[in-house]
Amino acid sequence: MSAPVHVALRAVTPADLPAFHAVMMAAGMDPRSSWSRVTVADLQASLFAPDAGGLVAQTEAGVVGVVGYRPDGPRTLTLNKLATVPTVRGQGVGRQLVEAVEAHARAQGYGRVLLAVSQYNLDVLPFYEGLGYRRSAEAYAHAHPASPPPVVLVKELP
Repeated sequence: MSAPVHVALRAVTPADLPAFHAVMMAAGMDPRSSWSRVTVADLQASLFAPDAGGLVAQTEAGVVGVVGYRPDGPRTLTLNKLATVPTVRGQGVGRQLVEAVEAHARAQGYGRVLLAVSQYNLDVLPFYEGLGYRRSAEAYAHAHPASPPPVVLVKELP
């Protein structure tokens, strides 16, 4: 891991949607993934749904990382859309975003954070496992029907 980059984390706003989308597209997801078909309008609907939200990580140069979240039942907050631009990979931005979602989940009374990893993005599994996420056999309620079933990871919150 390179030296950590200093970022300011803040809640996503509607004005951030083009930058949020640009970071997701710059992340380099396999084009077979449903991720590559996400539009700014999709982000608007997802990030601003009731009790949902997201964060952006910003440097002087602009938005370099993003993450979304949404409730899935009374006990589970689902983390989604985590992405960083390639120039900050390995510098702790993704970790800071995940930890911020976990802190939000705790503050809102959720007992766990769940996420799904696309079959086209399995290289990220060690990152999440290093943060304490464990594989789960449960189905992912938001899986895209045209995509292979994702790998579901869960972290119980203390």
